[in-house]
Formats: sequence, structure tokens, C-alpha cells
Amino acid sequence: MDHMPAESQFVTFSLGEELFAVPVTVVREILDHEDPFKIPHGPDYLMGLRDVRGQGVPIIDLRLRLGMTPTVRTPHTRILVLDIPLGEKDLALGLVADKVFEVTPFRRDSIEQAPDIGVRWRSDYIRGVVRRETGFVVIIDLARLFSDSGSALAATGLPERSVA
Repeated sequence: MDHMPAESQFVTFSLGEELFAVPVTVVREILDHEDPFKIPHGPDYLMGLRDVRGQGVPIIDLRLRLGMTPTVRTPHTRILVLDIPLGEKDLALGLVADKVFEVTPFRRDSIEQAPDIGVRWRSDYIRGVVRRETGFVVIIDLARLFSDSGSALAATGLPERSVA
């Protein structure tokens, strides 16, 4: 996090009662939920493809990717279309969120490291946590969360974009 400016903007969203955030710089757009085109034999968290302005974008059930229960669609369900930098390419993904809240600034000095609970647990996708009056916001490290699945998604022929 040393490369972060003193303050950065994040899009906050919920999965159940938990609050998460991703950097606003990777969010291309936020869409209403529509059922994606199913892709056979994909990972369980790959819901399918959705046409986003002429590009087939894989839609990911982030709840399943994080080991939670599957998403149940509501009127508040949204898809965050992201361009995630992975090496020299951007991976275009749509993440399903139960509800999108706001764009909010977090100061670098307010972002704490993922807690160490003394046992091994899957926390490598946590870039940091921010304390709020109502609890915590977990900032997701998208590159780590999808770097091991990037090859699985690429194997399905899904698009990656070159970074110019």
C-alpha cells in the first residue's frame, strides 16, 4: 500500500451484512443485474457471460468466490464491471454485489492490514480493512483474488485487454 496516494477513492458494496470496497479506478461501470449467458463446465463462481457494450464480460458470483452462500437476486443486486490489472493485461470481469452504496475516500493511514488470527486462513485477497462506526469495510485485492483463476477464465476464451 506504499504506492497509494494519501487518499484514494473506493466503491463500497455489500455481500450480505459484510461491506467491501474496490478502487474506483478499476470500476468501468455499474449495471442492473441481468441473467448472464451460461458457460458449460466453468468454475462454480462463473455465472456466465454478459454483453457489455459489445464485449463479452464474464460475470462472477463474488459470494461464491469468497466461500459464502450463492447470491440471491433482489431489486438491489448490481454488477460492477471491472478492468483488473493482471501483469501487462486488464482482465474484464463483472462482479455481482448484493447492493452498491457509494464512492468514498479512504485515507492511506486509515487502512489497516488484514488481521492475523494465529491460524492459516484465506486472507490473501484482503488488501486492508477500514474501521467505520458501523463496523469494518474490507478492501479486496482483486489481482490476488483472480490471479489464480485468470488462467481458468482465459481457458474459456474470455477476453483480456492489453494495457497500452
